[in-house]
Amino acid sequence: MSAEQLCGTASLIRPAQAADMAAITELYAPLVENSVITFELEAPTADEMARRWQVLMQAGCDYLVAEGPEKQVLGYAYYGPFRSRAAYAHCVENSVYIAPKAQRTGLGRALMEALIERASVRGLKEMIAVITDAPDTAYSIAFHSALGFADAGRLRGVGHKFNRWLDVRLMQRRL
Repeated sequence: MSAEQLCGTASLIRPAQAADMAAITELYAPLVENSVITFELEAPTADEMARRWQVLMQAGCDYLVAEGPEKQVLGYAYYGPFRSRAAYAHCVENSVYIAPKAQRTGLGRALMEALIERASVRGLKEMIAVITDAPDTAYSIAFHSALGFADAGRLRGVGHKFNRWLDVRLMQRRL
């Protein structure tokens, strides 16, 4: 199925709202519990996800959802500050998560393209992807490469999840 078949047109990519946090939590929890995509060890609650969203909104960041034909959240993407020091103010870190039934449909690309455009319009200069560098996450590196992100380095053995030490790949894209 294409992204259009799953979620209509790109016009269904919209800013996240507080009402989306339960669906976002439901999408994210299995990724925390069953994958190394995220280094969180326990799935956050909907209240915690809402708190995180609110912090990003107060910081002037963008947080988008892709909504399917029945108004279900099929994916979400956001950026937040890369680091807290003032000199990093024009550099952000992105995250993107897609529901299993919507993966490899173009939905993730559409979300990221919209996110990149919004960050560019806001005058941001660099977007950083922090990606677990493991065989089961190679698609994420390929995905970001296809969006113009370039390799910016590797941090070896910095994450420990499911009894394994994991590397992180940094990828960077000029906005």
